[in-house]
Formats: sequence, C-alpha cells, structure tokens
Amino acid sequence: MLKLYSRKIEHLSRWTSEIVIGRLTDNINLPFPLRSEAILLVKQPLCDGLPTGFRAYLLLDNTEYDTSQINNCFRLNEELHYLNAEDVVRFDPKQPALSVIYRRHSNSNSLLVTERCNNYCLMCSQPPKDIDDGYLVKDLLTAIPLISRETKEMGITGGEPTLLGEDLLTLIRTLKNYLPETSVHILSNGRKFASEQLACQVAQIKHSDLMIGIPLYSDISNIHDYVVQADGAFDETIRGILNLKRYKQKVEIRVVIHKQTYSRLPELARFIARNLLFVDHVAFMGLEMMGFTRYNIDDLWIDPTEYQPELVEAVEVLAHNKMVISVYNHQLCLLDPRLYPYNRKSISDWKNEYMPECKGCLEEDHCGGFFSSAIFKYSDNITPFLIKQ
Repeated sequence: MLKLYSRKIEHLSRWTSEIVIGRLTDNINLPFPLRSEAILLVKQPLCDGLPTGFRAYLLLDNTEYDTSQINNCFRLNEELHYLNAEDVVRFDPKQPALSVIYRRHSNSNSLLVTERCNNYCLMCSQPPKDIDDGYLVKDLLTAIPLISRETKEMGITGGEPTLLGEDLLTLIRTLKNYLPETSVHILSNGRKFASEQLACQVAQIKHSDLMIGIPLYSDISNIHDYVVQADGAFDETIRGILNLKRYKQKVEIRVVIHKQTYSRLPELARFIARNLLFVDHVAFMGLEMMGFTRYNIDDLWIDPTEYQPELVEAVEVLAHNKMVISVYNHQLCLLDPRLYPYNRKSISDWKNEYMPECKGCLEEDHCGGFFSSAIFKYSDNITPFLIKQ
C-alpha cells in the first residue's frame, strides 16, 4: 500500500511558514524563472550540489549537501520513494508533512474535496467529520493547473461533494478548463441533485466527459435508508438520478454488496431495469474493510461465495435489458464463472494488494485483488488458479 500522506520527513535547511503546493521536477537545469514554483525531487547524488532557486527540495537519497543558501530542503522517508517528476504534492513545512495530490503515472487519481457528508453509511470507508475543511477546495484549485493534461481520468470524492455547493461547480469548471481531455468521475450519494437547480447547474458547465456515481442499495426505501442511516434518502437519491438524466448527465449506479443488501440484489436489478433503464452503468461492488465497516462487521460481512446466486441473477437481469454492468472489488476465484466477463480491476493502485493465498495464481492480472484493509477480514475460500481460465 502506498502512503499518500507522511510526516516522516527530516528538516535539512531553513523553512518558510507557508503551505507549498507544487509539481515535482527532476530537472536541475530548469530555467530560473520557472524554479520558484517548482519542487526539485532529488533521487541521485548531485556532484555539484543543490541548485538554487527552487521553491522546495525533496531528497530521496542520503547525500549530505550544503543547504545554507536554500530554503525548504527535506529528506523523505522510504515510504515516499515512489514519487516521480510531474507528481503534484502539498507540503506543509511547519509540521513537516507531505500529501500526494496527484501521481503522473497512476490511473487512480482522485481529489478529496470534503470530509463532510449528509449520510452516515454503515460501511463508510471514510467516516464523515463535521468540520470546516474549505481549505481543501482552495488547495485543489491551486493544484489542478499543475496536473498533466494527458491524465485520462480524475475522480472527485468525499465525504459528499455536493455539500460544497458553488465550490463543486467551480471545481468542475476548473477541471474542464485545465484538463479538457480528462474524464471526471464524481462519487456522490445523489441526494442534493433532488434539487433540479443543482442538476441544471452541473449540466450548464457542459463538461465533455463527466459521470456521477451514485449508490443505490435496495429497491425498498427503508432498507436503503437504513444502510445510509438517513431517513428519506432513497426518495432523494431516486429524484437526484432522474434530475441528472433529465439534463442528460451520465450516471452510474453503485451497489455495495454486504449482509444488508445481498438478498434483494435480483429485485434491485429488476427495479433498475424497470425504472432507471437509462442510467449509463451499474457497478456491483465488494466491501472495503475500512472505517465504519470494521465497527459494523457482524452486521455486514458475508463471504462473497455465499451471495453468488443473487449476484448472478442480478447481473443477468440487467444484461438481458442490455445495460452496461461491472463487478468491482472482487477476487476472481470467488466469482461464479458466469460473472467473469463483468469482472474489473477497479481498486485504486495505491491500495490494491494480493494475499499469501494468491501465490502462484495464473490469473492475477485479471483478478480484482484486495483492498489493503482486507487483511482485517477476507474469505477463507481464496484458491489460486493453477491453470489458465
């Protein structure tokens, strides 16, 4: 698991008090006018010492340098040695602490825009906090212009992004302007889109490739409301989906499978096929062992092998209706073979792992793998494929 935040940083020089958000470079010959906004990443010893003029210096080796003429020089712990040129980081010299905002060579970049939420889901992997975290948007608006325009996809996540109101619209506009070829995927519970005005405002931005992923956990309102711990959430979510599609926005329905949701997967699929046939994608998702999931494990955990009949039926219902379907966050060896065509490697690369039981498996490249947090609990039925499928 890659660490996207670390305080294991050693001071090597004077440091300034302001937050530094910058793009990493390994070009020691960068023209002087550009150095003041760049962070020099030093992976190998420099015979002529550290060049002056950079906003900050991050060292990945143990070479001793004369730092008397520079500010903000720090040595990073090994857990951050994966960093590369063109990555974008947020650096707080006072703590010191470093947050990785964007990784150039990753297909799993997402922007955390708030930790606030109006749901309190039983299996929330990042429990909401009632805090003022408006600085996150401010920092991201600084970071987005530094991100490579060749980035294929960028996620927006929380918390609940729609609680940002106008700030969310500003973020979408900024992504459109600076990353016009980058698809954007927003994870939202959909409830705020019950306001037609918000759906209209998003549509008016006219982003060329924007999708909003919205969870729906049951065809019965009180089951969905129980899972998200919010009365009336089901009705608001459905209205939100309808409003977004009214304004021709792409919508993905996400279904996290656990003990509270698995038994009615076929009925939920029929509900979607009857009432929401126009959504663009339906994803059935495995459970992540983080946050509230651990506290509610007895009410949530079910071995994936136990819900294969329900999952197969649900997928077949949607496939019969020619809907686009994926199965996320599952291990291939636990899936019914009829689901193999829908299986996707969906877990973000920085937290995607394989367990000791997977050793020797010939299908690892096609397997969804595990969240790093799965070490807490996972199926006893993991069986490596020793013959190619």
